[in-house]
Amino acid sequence: MNRDDAFKILTTFLTNENLIRHCLAAEVAMRALYARLNPEFKKEEEDVWGITGLLHDADYELSKGHPELHGLLLFDRVPNQIPENIAHAIKAHNYSYTKVIPETPMDWAITCADQLTGLIVACALIHPEKKLTPLTPEFVIKRLNQNGFAKGADRTPIKQCEEKLGIPLEEFVTIVLTAMKSISPDLGL
Repeated sequence: MNRDDAFKILTTFLTNENLIRHCLAAEVAMRALYARLNPEFKKEEEDVWGITGLLHDADYELSKGHPELHGLLLFDRVPNQIPENIAHAIKAHNYSYTKVIPETPMDWAITCADQLTGLIVACALIHPEKKLTPLTPEFVIKRLNQNGFAKGADRTPIKQCEEKLGIPLEEFVTIVLTAMKSISPDLGL
């Protein structure tokens, strides 16, 4: 599967522009996390991680109101089109509902990064400039530690970056924030 094929699948099932932007943010975050975790960089593997980020919420609109199906419905709609390692990571990113447990670094990376990308967007939206550019990791971490801020962002998977990926929280936030800044026009921020 290549990125163009993945993007076609994404835009077939997602119509909400903000959800598509979220998937773009997850894609770039996953590429950056792959580079951080894999010193023997392989472009083909980076693409696999990126496609995982791109497709992780492709069935979000299909599963609306049924969180236990999120991460599963896509594979009913596009059987045998998504490689198994990508499919497992997508299913596992919603493991509290799907009961598919994250196993690999790629599984854990999308699980941890998914919630953080949403939190970073929320941080940008409360900033006076409403942009990613002025955000710092410290600004994001301060909001991360405010439970009343962006209540929909589950902090537990974000903080698992330390245990599951071996990346300190501040570094993890820096990686994801920097990646998102690199595509800020595509994110509308």
